[in-house]
Amino acid sequence: MPTAVRALLGALPGLAAVAALFLCANGVERAADADADAVPAAADRYAAPRPDIVPRSVWLGDAARAQPAPRYDDKVVAVFVHHTDTPNGYDCADVPAILRGVYQGQTSARDWDDIGYNFVVDRCGTVYEGRAGGIDRPVTGAHTQGFNHRTTGIAALGTYTAGVPVPDELTDAIAAVAAWKLGETGTDPRAQVALVSSNGLSRFAAGATARLPAVAGHGDGYATSCPGAALSARLGDIRDAAARLQGRV
Repeated sequence: MPTAVRALLGALPGLAAVAALFLCANGVERAADADADAVPAAADRYAAPRPDIVPRSVWLGDAARAQPAPRYDDKVVAVFVHHTDTPNGYDCADVPAILRGVYQGQTSARDWDDIGYNFVVDRCGTVYEGRAGGIDRPVTGAHTQGFNHRTTGIAALGTYTAGVPVPDELTDAIAAVAAWKLGETGTDPRAQVALVSSNGLSRFAAGATARLPAVAGHGDGYATSCPGAALSARLGDIRDAAARLQGRV
């Protein structure tokens, strides 16, 4: 308690001092509450803008198959980065047709209910909505065995094995999606997060809690070379760029 306040209370007789002490404490408590209200939650403090995203209706059109209703998680705390393992050097104007091919491959040849990735990014930096369910919602994907819950899957269109150039436009777009999705839960893209494996075919036993990067490569959760050595080498840059977009130092 400040010296001036103690002195004032000492000069007051009995009940008056008690009343003054109560008012002083009440005022301090209210001031503390006001300060707490003034501090924004991490999810607000580190929110990042949603990048421009091409909706699936634009690239998929009438090619969509009948499928079950989307499934949702309560939040997104991690991003898994993939590559589609399709040819590079494409004209970005042809991406909608290429995506329809990826969709057909996953829903027909593999008999999945939908494309597995939540988002796909092309080499020109355009972001496309992948799996159905709503761009702004925590849609459960089918992209990383054991770790589809509370995560978003972002696939780079192409094959990014060792020695393949990785365009900055592509990594910048992945970072923008990661910053936006992780910012909604206040998650630092450079952090490690706890995820529970749902499938023993992952790198972790079913039910085990794994500490994984908030921006992880597919291979961090599942035994695969995806997203390729070249793109994997850029994950650190993507994490840093995403953190800057969230306003972190």
